[in-house]
Amino acid sequence: MGSKNSKKDKKTGPATIQNRKASFEYHFEDTFEAGIVLVGSEVKSLYLGRANLTDAYCQVKNGELFLYSLDIEPYEFSSAFQHERRKTRKLLMHKSEIENLERKFEQKGLAIIPFKIYFKGGKVKVAIALARGKKMFDKRETIKARDEQRDLDRER
Repeated sequence: MGSKNSKKDKKTGPATIQNRKASFEYHFEDTFEAGIVLVGSEVKSLYLGRANLTDAYCQVKNGELFLYSLDIEPYEFSSAFQHERRKTRKLLMHKSEIENLERKFEQKGLAIIPFKIYFKGGKVKVAIALARGKKMFDKRETIKARDEQRDLDRER
């Protein structure tokens, strides 16, 4: 017998999948939002938060943007058809946005990194960033700033 508002009974919204390591490893120059082409079982797995963005990256090929190494776990309640875990997935953006992204990518020597997957209006969206890799001393500065902020918060 649980109460009406117990944790098990609560319906939760779709999960947001983040790559927390990305902001530590890279300086984000510019961010974009893209749609993604998925099959039904992939959408259901993402809704439950069963995906990993850690090794994922994006590339432009033939004027189209693709997402590589996104690991989406198979949906356990799907029928005989199961999706591949790490297949290449197409990202959906306007052609002019993709051309602009490719131009910046080639000129400045930046990487295109997906750092968040979320639901917006019932559709799955991927937040991607044009990013420059951090040097070791930049990472140490980030850790130092985080520690100082934590100490200040404790004192309050």
